Amino acid sequence: MPTITPTVKRILDAYESDNPGTKANLARILMHGALGGTGKMVILPVDQGFEHGPARSFAVNPPAYDPHYHFQLAVDAGLNAFAAPLGLIEAGADSFAGAIPTILKVNSANSLTVDKQAPTQALTAGVADALRLGCSAIGYTLYPGSDNAYDMIETLRELVIEAKEVGLAVVVWSYPRGGTLSKDGETALDICAYAAHIACLAGAHIVKVKLPTEALELPEAMAVYQSEGIVRETLAQRVAHIVQSCFAGRRLVVFSGGGHKGVSGLLDDARAIRDGGGNGSIIGRNTFQRPRDEALDLLRDLIDIYKKKP
Repeated sequence: MPTITPTVKRILDAYESDNPGTKANLARILMHGALGGTGKMVILPVDQGFEHGPARSFAVNPPAYDPHYHFQLAVDAGLNAFAAPLGLIEAGADSFAGAIPTILKVNSANSLTVDKQAPTQALTAGVADALRLGCSAIGYTLYPGSDNAYDMIETLRELVIEAKEVGLAVVVWSYPRGGTLSKDGETALDICAYAAHIACLAGAHIVKVKLPTEALELPEAMAVYQSEGIVRETLAQRVAHIVQSCFAGRRLVVFSGGGHKGVSGLLDDARAIRDGGGNGSIIGRNTFQRPRDEALDLLRDLIDIYKKKP
């Protein structure tokens, strides 16, 4: 690993209670790939087979049925890390050992379940698996707003303690849904900021949230946003507010690429994330559902944006 840059050293200093092992694993992610040392990240997550099924995820680009395809895509694009569930990581763990930092996604849901008020996810792996597979971090999805949110938070608490004890980093996918949240509320600015803050409070090193809209969901929060003049007209302003909600930027926050969209929209999103002070993108379907050459071009363009190139 290259010498840690002052930017990365400053980021690591914000994690004041963590042991050298955890900081080393955070540094591996932050120092790897084309964005190594910049404090910015582009991460490839491939957990959509669990979430949406194999055909919906991979049929549009059949080579993506092969786990090695995703490892190689992340390596060739010069990404910071690759995140996936247990079986997918296991399928490439030996062939790609040491080639790229990996994040083991330890819980997952599937689209066959129907409970919309109390969504949850099943644990499919654990900290011991992450250590066995040489991962730098575990990843966990939390559903703030769900009627099962408290159980999910308590499960996360145990995983955070265990991961930090053995020197692993923790990435939390914080996706509000369930309970009384409206569909628009799932990406409303106040709710996304709340979800990001909850992830930080629960001990996450890296927080993943969706890009927020200008909407506000909670009447009590709406009154504060209006009285305090919290700006939210542009996406960059909204990203800056999410960063502020992550301990005033003391925790890393990356933003989901979401559903399929055009290249220009994805690049505009990245510029807003950069300009708002976010730490980068975690982008899956918008890459592996494209032909490989197109995906590589897109990822390199994203990296150039985070390097502050036009």
